[in-house]
Amino acid sequence: MAKSKVYFTNFRTVAFGDGLTVKLQKMAKKAGIGDIDMDGKFVAVKMHFGELGNISYLRPNYARAVADLVKEMGGKPFLTDCNTMYPGSRKNALEHLECAWQNGFTPLTVGCPVIIGDGLKGTDDIAVPVEGGEYVKEARIGRAVMDADVFISLTHFKGHEMTGFGGAIKNIGMGCGSRAGKTEQHSNGKPHITPELCRGCKKCQKECANGGLVFDEASRKMHVDQDNCVGCSRCLGACNFDAIAFNNSNANSVLNCKMAEYTKAVVDGRPCFHISLIVDVSPNCDCHGENDAPILPNIGMFASFDPLALDQACVDACLAAAPLPGSQLSDHLADPSFHRHHDHFTNSAPESEWKTCLEHAEKIGLGSREYDLIEV
Repeated sequence: MAKSKVYFTNFRTVAFGDGLTVKLQKMAKKAGIGDIDMDGKFVAVKMHFGELGNISYLRPNYARAVADLVKEMGGKPFLTDCNTMYPGSRKNALEHLECAWQNGFTPLTVGCPVIIGDGLKGTDDIAVPVEGGEYVKEARIGRAVMDADVFISLTHFKGHEMTGFGGAIKNIGMGCGSRAGKTEQHSNGKPHITPELCRGCKKCQKECANGGLVFDEASRKMHVDQDNCVGCSRCLGACNFDAIAFNNSNANSVLNCKMAEYTKAVVDGRPCFHISLIVDVSPNCDCHGENDAPILPNIGMFASFDPLALDQACVDACLAAAPLPGSQLSDHLADPSFHRHHDHFTNSAPESEWKTCLEHAEKIGLGSREYDLIEV
C-alpha cells in the first residue's frame, strides 16, 4: 500500500495571531477536508465527552472548531459517542448527555446537537459487515453513527491501561460500538448477575430471545442459563441497576484486533476524515472518573484521511518525546527494579499491548502504517 499523508501542526501560537482552534481548522483544510462533499449531508463527529471527574478530555472548543468547519462546508454536524458497557456516568443516554453537558459539551458551546449514537439504553445499533474480518463478521455499531453520510473522528491521543494508547482506532472502533459491540470486543463469554443488585424487575428477560435468562420465583432474582445464553449482551442494556456484567476476559491482542475490525466497519464505504490531538497525555483512558498527571508533553495536532497512518504518526511522535517528570511513566523509569521496555506506553502500563492493533489494522486493509508527515 502506498504511503498515506499525515498533516501536523504544533501548539505554538503568537500574540495577536491565530488561536489553536483556527490552527486546527487551517490544518484540516490543508489536509484536504474540503475535498469531501458535505453540502446538506449529516456529519457525525465522533469524540469522547470524558467521564465525570476526569478533566483531561479534549476541550469543547476543539469540537466547536470542527463543527463550525463542517457548517462552513454546508454540512449538518452532530457530536456523538456511544454508551459504555460498564457502570459509570455514561451507560445510558440520559446520564451520558448529562455527563457531556457537565463537561461542557452543549449545543450552545459546540454549535451543533449532541446525540448518543446507540440510543437510550445502548441497544439501538446496526449489524455492520466487516470485510476481511477474522474475529468479527458483523460489528454492532450505534445506529446514529451509521446513519450519518460523513464520518469525522476527533481524538484525544493518550495512554491506555489495556491497549497502550487510545488513538483514532480506539476512538472509532471501541467508541462507535454499542453496548453489545463494546461487550463483544472486551469479552469472550457470557454475562453474570450479581444477586444483591438484581431487583427482580424482569426487564432484562424481555430482551432475551434465546431463553438465556431464568427468573427464580423463590428468591425473586434473575439467573443466567449458560446453555441457552448466546452472549449477545442485550440484557446488559436493559438493566438499570448494574446487576448484569461481563468479565473482561479477552487478551489485549484479541481486543486490539477486534477494535481494528470494528473501525473498518465504521469507515468503509463513506467519506471519512480523522483528527488527533496529542495533548494532556494522561496514562489512562478518559473513561476513568479521574486523571493522572500527563506522561508526555503536548506535541501537536494531526490530521489524515487514513486512521491507521494517523495512529502510527502519533505513536512515533510520542515515542520520540521525553517523559514528563512527576508522572506515572517517570516514576516507573526511576524505579531501579523496574524492567524497561524501551516504549513509553508499555513503560507506563506494563500490562498493556498496542502493536497488534496497528499490525492487524494494516493486515485487513484499514490503511497504511507508512506515511509522509507534512507540517503546516
